[in-house]
Amino acid sequence: MRLATLDAPQMIILDEPTNHLDIESREALIRGLCDYDGAVILVSHDPHLVEAVADRLWLVKGGAVTPFDGDMDEYRALLLSERGAAARSGKADGGEKKSQRRNAAEARRALAPLRAEVQKAEERISKLEEMREKIDARLADPTLYEKGPEEIARLQKKRAEIIDGLERAEALWLEAGDRLEAAETGA
Repeated sequence: MRLATLDAPQMIILDEPTNHLDIESREALIRGLCDYDGAVILVSHDPHLVEAVADRLWLVKGGAVTPFDGDMDEYRALLLSERGAAARSGKADGGEKKSQRRNAAEARRALAPLRAEVQKAEERISKLEEMREKIDARLADPTLYEKGPEEIARLQKKRAEIIDGLERAEALWLEAGDRLEAAETGA
């Protein structure tokens, strides 16, 4: 860019200048660009702007920039013919794509129960962790120890049951995750 502006030529480079402009602003931009004496490099998908302002068209395609000798109508025709060719080649292997989509949908359906099992195990772990945190908070409260040993013993027993349930839930979660992973890599 620095080399392009050496010796201070008058040049404006615009990339999609009409984005977010209302109609009056677009028309003012067109008038301003047409009145501008310097060079304008304009990148735009707005055919009205290009037709109103451009003296020369350049086609950027496939990593190359080449002069385009036609007008915007010829450019549109070129795009439509390329899209038509792409659509025709897409229809040729459309059956294969449809089969691939169907296979992917079947694989998702087959994996859904395993994902649900993992989700259920995660929810169970979360619920047990919440219960443990509540009991831990109660056991950490100094006023609990002023009441008597029965409540403390009950909370400790409940905490032990929760820890046991948490270990079982984590084991089930790991097993479900392993089954899901095996099914995903095999699918």
